[in-house]
Amino acid sequence: MELQESHSVTIAMSCAIVVLSRCAYYYQPKLLDDSVIVSMLNAITDRHLRWGFPKCFNRIRKLGYKWNHKRVYRVYCELKLNLRVKRKQRIPPRSPERLSAPNKQGECWSMDFMSDSSRNQRWFRIFNVIDDFNHEALGIDIAVSLPAGRITRYLDKLTEYHGYPRKIRVDNGPEFTGNTFTNWAKTYGITIDYIQPGSPY
Repeated sequence: MELQESHSVTIAMSCAIVVLSRCAYYYQPKLLDDSVIVSMLNAITDRHLRWGFPKCFNRIRKLGYKWNHKRVYRVYCELKLNLRVKRKQRIPPRSPERLSAPNKQGECWSMDFMSDSSRNQRWFRIFNVIDDFNHEALGIDIAVSLPAGRITRYLDKLTEYHGYPRKIRVDNGPEFTGNTFTNWAKTYGITIDYIQPGSPY
């Protein structure tokens, strides 16, 4: 304090002159420990790459944490999560294969998605798998969301009974052109036939 240094007065007298309590003079602000917030934000954004701050903050609140909105956003910005760039995934053009009839059962499967809504107007998706040789319905999976990871797990279950096909016939949808599905097919030596637009099974 300048009064104490320039006039050689005590701390008590200096505080009295400037009308400042001695408690306020000795007060040292506590540093906030944001380590838990940092861990939570990193975990959420690693799992949900496309989530922005509002969704991250709502998830934190649902987990029972009561941190202030401004405090969480400050940490969010310090981690530079607000500067993440969402890169558009470009799907390489595929040359559709000419359709050919399989020679035996289990040689070629066809797959496609359908959408519908329930009585409460909630939309869901339907994943269909058929054998192209005899048009047998091999399986149907229904869920609100059917990402590629779920699709490949469901196909693994079907192959426990039917075995793996030599070919799979699908359209150019993102579930079938992404790395998850194409790598799965490559692992089991399955050829992917991308159908021509508007072509039936």
